[in-house]
Amino acid sequence: MAALVLPRDIRRHLLSVYGFARFVDDVGDEGRVRDPLRMLDDVDADLDLLYTGRLPRLPAVRALTPVVETRAVPAEPFHRLVEANRRDQTVGRYGTFKDLLAYCELSANPVGHIVLHVFGLATAGRMALSDRVCTALQIVEHCQDVGEDHARGRVYLPEEDLRRFGCGERDLAGETTPARLRDVVALQTTRAERLLDEGEPLVSSMGGVARVAVAGYVAGGRATVAALRRAGHDVVGRAVRPHRVRLLSTWLGVLARGTRGGNGRGRL
Repeated sequence: MAALVLPRDIRRHLLSVYGFARFVDDVGDEGRVRDPLRMLDDVDADLDLLYTGRLPRLPAVRALTPVVETRAVPAEPFHRLVEANRRDQTVGRYGTFKDLLAYCELSANPVGHIVLHVFGLATAGRMALSDRVCTALQIVEHCQDVGEDHARGRVYLPEEDLRRFGCGERDLAGETTPARLRDVVALQTTRAERLLDEGEPLVSSMGGVARVAVAGYVAGGRATVAALRRAGHDVVGRAVRPHRVRLLSTWLGVLARGTRGGNGRGRL
């Protein structure tokens, strides 16, 4: 929904970025290529072509040309997204919450950095706040997709938390969510909410459509946290998604707080 408020040129740039991210995810997740690691190497090589002024071969990378040329987006966040999907091919579980945060540094936070560059608002302070928001969004997505991820051989709930609450493989592979697994999901949900609290000042540091759009991203995370709680953290075998009305009201609330909190001209 946040993209709907954006000017056409910014929306077009962001669509190319999200198209690239989706393409890289599909390479790793959907089994559409015979050798995902080799394909990810090809994506990295294509990014190198793009950033040295040569023509990329892959359409998803070639589509990034306008945003790279006009918004001066650095190569690093794109390469980190590729590395996240490369890690998905070799790492299926994360021992600690700290380990999971390190994964989010590759899988989620680069998207926020790219978005800030597209808006022309990429400062160290804003990127640090963006990291909190993007990590929170990744965590709540992991909470929503526990069963689906496990079916693909991946568990994004920290193993230390699973052990703490006594969860085993049968809990993750079942058709329902036992109470002990709900407790693990509840812990991750609380952590995500805390990260959103820490990152929300990003909204007040911006003005105009950037503030409106980023408020939408924060609101999406908050509305999903609320949906998970309303569902009692029962996430296996069902889709837990925020209602559109709740999402809109949360968006307006985040935007109102951001408007009161700053004039959008401060440099973080």
